[in-house]
Amino acid sequence: MYCSSVILNVDDSCLGTPLRADFGGVIRNHAGIYLSGFSEYIPNSSDILYVELYAIYQGLILARNLNIGDLVCYNDSLHCINLLKGPILNFHVYAILIQDVKDLMEQNNVIVYHTLKEGNQCADFMAKLGAYSDTELFYHSSPPDDLLNLLRMDAAETFFSRD
Repeated sequence: MYCSSVILNVDDSCLGTPLRADFGGVIRNHAGIYLSGFSEYIPNSSDILYVELYAIYQGLILARNLNIGDLVCYNDSLHCINLLKGPILNFHVYAILIQDVKDLMEQNNVIVYHTLKEGNQCADFMAKLGAYSDTELFYHSSPPDDLLNLLRMDAAETFFSRD
């Protein structure tokens, strides 16, 4: 399944003073070819967990709108991934959002995995793009020019060491 699956990478960012919460993501085919991307600035929030969960939710909505099934989603928040893979937590502050994400995962045959920050550089770029704009959800039908080098490195499976 994994070699023919489409890949969704999502990430969040909180930058500046006062903090600006934002997220972004990229959807690529199994060969690493860019299919779509998104970024968003979330006004009045700096809750990282909410932003991580909402980023996955928006990525899954975009994938569904593109008629993409069999999706593998990567995120660098282990806590977020554990919430999505774990049992339903009815009294969690984000229980409804978590359940919405789980429903989308089930409907679209989605598997979520944790990745290290170094393996999520394209999504990190898109998240920071959201930080530098005041635009709520924006879809990028083609990759921003500054993202092209990161996409090439990902497609070539360039590895980065952790310092």
